[in-house]
Amino acid sequence: MKSAISIFFKDWKSELRTRYSVNSLAMFIIVAISVILFSVKDEPLSPYLTAGLLWTVIFFSAMSGLSRTFVSEEERGTFLILQIIASPLNVFSGKLLFNTLLVFLINSIITLLFSLLFSAFIIKNIYLFTAVFFLGNFGIAVSSTVIAAIISKAGAKGTLYPVLSFPVLLPLILILSELTNFSIDGKSVEESLTEILVIICYDVIMLTVSVMLFDFIWKD
Repeated sequence: MKSAISIFFKDWKSELRTRYSVNSLAMFIIVAISVILFSVKDEPLSPYLTAGLLWTVIFFSAMSGLSRTFVSEEERGTFLILQIIASPLNVFSGKLLFNTLLVFLINSIITLLFSLLFSAFIIKNIYLFTAVFFLGNFGIAVSSTVIAAIISKAGAKGTLYPVLSFPVLLPLILILSELTNFSIDGKSVEESLTEILVIICYDVIMLTVSVMLFDFIWKD
């Protein structure tokens, strides 16, 4: 784990220095929420619509900020160095830690802005929403990390990332929107247990598949 933590801190320090992902994510969030506000104007939004818009903004923010997880290694020429000094599992773990932290920070800001700017976005069961938020963000981070590794050596990186991400993340986004509606309605965790188990299974499957495939992705 020392190598994984070292890779995490390397990426974190690099991000603090360049602020590439943070700046692109911040600009996307500002533009996306501004467009929504200007579009609806004074029209009232239903709580269910705000839940769908929340996860739509989160989905596209992941598309704009997480695609360069491994592309930056290719551009800086550190790809081969990482292959020599760290095992594939350590590289994946370090990148996943970085993406998970970035996803949680950015999506927490998005959720806070939605709660402040949209009066219809009222969570009645905060415990259910918190569980959904953590499980959903982890699933987004895992899926985005392995997809970023797959497209890192492709020619059309910017185009390929959303094409691969959409079918992988769409089932997760749909179930997250449904569970957010449940938390808005005030349903209990017990009533939402089936949907929660679906997200847990998604996260476990994606993490398992990513760990199994990353060795081949990283070396090839």
